[in-house]
Amino acid sequence: MRSHNFAAGPGALPEVVLAATAEAIRELPGTGQSLLGMSHRSGWFQGVVEEAENHFRALLALPPDYHILFLQGGSTLQFAQIALTLLRRDGPAADYLHTGYWSGKSLPEARAVGPVRVPWSGAGGGFRRLPRDDELVLAADAPYFHYVSNETVEGLQFHRLIGRGDVRRVCDMSSDFLSRPVDVSQFGLIYAHAQKNLGPAGVTVVVVRDDIVRSVPAGLPSMLDYRSHVQARSALNTPPVFAIYVTMLVARWLRHEIGGIAQMARINEAKATRLYQALDASGGFYRGRAAVADRSLMNIVFNLPTPDLEARFLRASETRGFYGLEGHRSLGGVRASLYNAVTLESVDALVEFMREFQASAREDTP
Repeated sequence: MRSHNFAAGPGALPEVVLAATAEAIRELPGTGQSLLGMSHRSGWFQGVVEEAENHFRALLALPPDYHILFLQGGSTLQFAQIALTLLRRDGPAADYLHTGYWSGKSLPEARAVGPVRVPWSGAGGGFRRLPRDDELVLAADAPYFHYVSNETVEGLQFHRLIGRGDVRRVCDMSSDFLSRPVDVSQFGLIYAHAQKNLGPAGVTVVVVRDDIVRSVPAGLPSMLDYRSHVQARSALNTPPVFAIYVTMLVARWLRHEIGGIAQMARINEAKATRLYQALDASGGFYRGRAAVADRSLMNIVFNLPTPDLEARFLRASETRGFYGLEGHRSLGGVRASLYNAVTLESVDALVEFMREFQASAREDTP
């Protein structure tokens, strides 16, 4: 029995990508070599990077003054690298939103470099909603404005562009990148680690405007200098060949088989609608955590009436082949992640299981 992967990361991969990857591990077509043994200095790998870049440029309708980098270190390294690039110890504070677990992780990394201001935090309300526009008072002199587009732990997602037009937007899109259209020209820098919608763990995609690359201060170590990575075409050190190759396959699938990001967004909206409808129709048995207006299309977080029922639900789900439904360790509960490669069929199967479990729980109630 093949499981349905609802894990928050590493997330599901398309079947066609899994098949191509399995073949490539044995032998890459036309090379006689395994993917795991291919040199990052080979012409073959240079072609992989070029194809991946071309797919990303086409999918995002990327303006010519943006660079695409395939880096390592995940979002955690970007938390520091962004601040080292744009924040100055004796300069104005950068604006950071604190909307959940992962945006909270970015704050100490930036504060280690320079001043940070938090114009809005959801901590007092348990991170159950996102700020309204009238709650955001952002500084005109901030060197940049940083936020997370989708909080995977709390199941919150921005469904609108936020920030000032005269301040660089920097956004962690790790968990919803390429899941819906985005106007990249409104951002100075976007970053996303791969293990949600893009591929396996090990590579981080950075889309960065040229003016930011040119503003890197002198004296940074080369691994923290975007200029070095641009000049080296993402091969400053030994890159994660396997992860970049699979990410290229995913981008190819999204572009040529799905038909682009707009079509992917329609599929993602349909998946999320079906699962949220199941929650809302359960009479309170399944209790969504996030404010309705801010519900994530990627990570649906909910609770059952009691911790005991949640434990029983998770045990039963595993026996039925549903993988990765445990909530984050900081919150518990249940979380279903509906990344791009999760199919409508998997969502329908989960919804049917949820209905069956609710019915059986009622029968067990004295």
